Amino acid sequence: MSVAPLPDLDALSLAELKKLVVELLVRVSTLEEENQQLRAENAQLKDLPKKPKLAPGGMDKATEPDRRARTKEARRQRRNRQSGRRTPPVTTERTLVIEAPAGSRRRGFEPFTVQDLILAPQVIRFRRERWVTPDGQEIIAPLPPEVRGHFGPGIVRFVLMQHVQGQVTVERLRAQLRGLGVRISKGQIITLLTANKDAFHAEKDAILEAGLATAAWVTVDDTGARHAGANEYTTHIGNDRFAWFATRPSKSRLNFLDLLRAGHPDYVINATALAYLVEHGVPESIVAALLAAGPRSFADDAAWQAQLDSFGFGAGHRRRVTEAAMVGAIVARGLLTDTVIISDDAGQFDVFQHALCWIHAERHLRRIVCVTNEQQRQVALQRQLVWWFYADLKLYKDDPNAIRRTALRRRFDRIFTRVTGFAELDEAVARTLANKDELLLVLDRPDIPLHTNGSENDVRSFVTKRRISGETRSAAGKQARDTFLSLLKTCSKLAISFWDYLGARLNIPDADRVP
Repeated sequence: MSVAPLPDLDALSLAELKKLVVELLVRVSTLEEENQQLRAENAQLKDLPKKPKLAPGGMDKATEPDRRARTKEARRQRRNRQSGRRTPPVTTERTLVIEAPAGSRRRGFEPFTVQDLILAPQVIRFRRERWVTPDGQEIIAPLPPEVRGHFGPGIVRFVLMQHVQGQVTVERLRAQLRGLGVRISKGQIITLLTANKDAFHAEKDAILEAGLATAAWVTVDDTGARHAGANEYTTHIGNDRFAWFATRPSKSRLNFLDLLRAGHPDYVINATALAYLVEHGVPESIVAALLAAGPRSFADDAAWQAQLDSFGFGAGHRRRVTEAAMVGAIVARGLLTDTVIISDDAGQFDVFQHALCWIHAERHLRRIVCVTNEQQRQVALQRQLVWWFYADLKLYKDDPNAIRRTALRRRFDRIFTRVTGFAELDEAVARTLANKDELLLVLDRPDIPLHTNGSENDVRSFVTKRRISGETRSAAGKQARDTFLSLLKTCSKLAISFWDYLGARLNIPDADRVP
């Protein structure tokens, strides 16, 4: 800021000096007023709670650092459990002797354990006995059950382990195996990864069905996936005991409900299906037509489409009635009877008992673009109120009671009915208020999490694989990727070695498995 040079006071007349004094007094008065305003604003800012140091999206980290430390320790202990005992079981024992001077006393042995790994190809030629029966038929001795082709279960296990858990591409797998002396082509590796995996696919679907039948809650999320040159979507469903992935061309509610059927193709019109239609405002004439037809089940899509054709519903009503029939089939099978689905507020996930992620709710505030300091102050204050409320929700989960539940509901109303005059902030606050029931479902179900971090962590492994391997080309490849990622993440959650799991499913003898 440049300062104007002072005039020569001796050359000024009395009237000019008076005028100069008046100007200076006005300027001093203005500066004093601005100084007072700045002091008042500074005092208000000092009264604001300090913003915690946290990474983007880290409401958990900001509200409970002690628990974060305990979580790190729990993860470390879990990794130790998964990796086995500190001293692994001995598979081979060798005795080393020395020549001792005369008169020495023998004092037993000093143990020293060495872990090693042997990777070597093994080429086995089976000489299968052949016979010709009296009636002229030829019989041949069968191969062992673990042999299902010209590459043994050990290679299949290695390929699956490296590709699924190690994120090794097919080209690098081929280089590894050829370097070890195995004669194999890229096409043969792809076949080992994708062909004849029906048993694994069935086990993946069984995991989902068991999870939806027993879980108190599941978190869901989706991410983009490329398949055969087209955009598709991978949906994740899981909790702390299982993970399940499926890739489809659509991420509509019909698609999500189809996934929740856990591989079953049936449709059911029952009381639950009719209640779904009423809840979504379907005209009474359509509900009455279905009610007159009575409770019915349809074995597959063809039978269901034929039923829809007989009613003559329009496209919009066909879609809504199909959603209802899927909901009826899910409930009729005993799935999601008391399970809470927690999502990031994507519309397709809003079915059954639905709760929302608080981390995503707070992100709406973090993404607001502020122009003035006052807007920044208002957003910071609103975010701090949310952080405090979130921290108290976590405390409530540890010790739920009616008094605290009522107090938290009233406090939610006070926080999210504030009007600041900053349009973008007020819009974000109103959006959160509209989701009150789903954000506060935790008050009635303190057993559910407050976020979808579990799904986001599981989806991250899929995103990593997508970046390394790119898109899938065949339907078998897409299905295999979803299946083995589901099995891998489920094994991890249950503290089961994926290597041991593959050995058991491929019928590898116990002597060849990791103890």
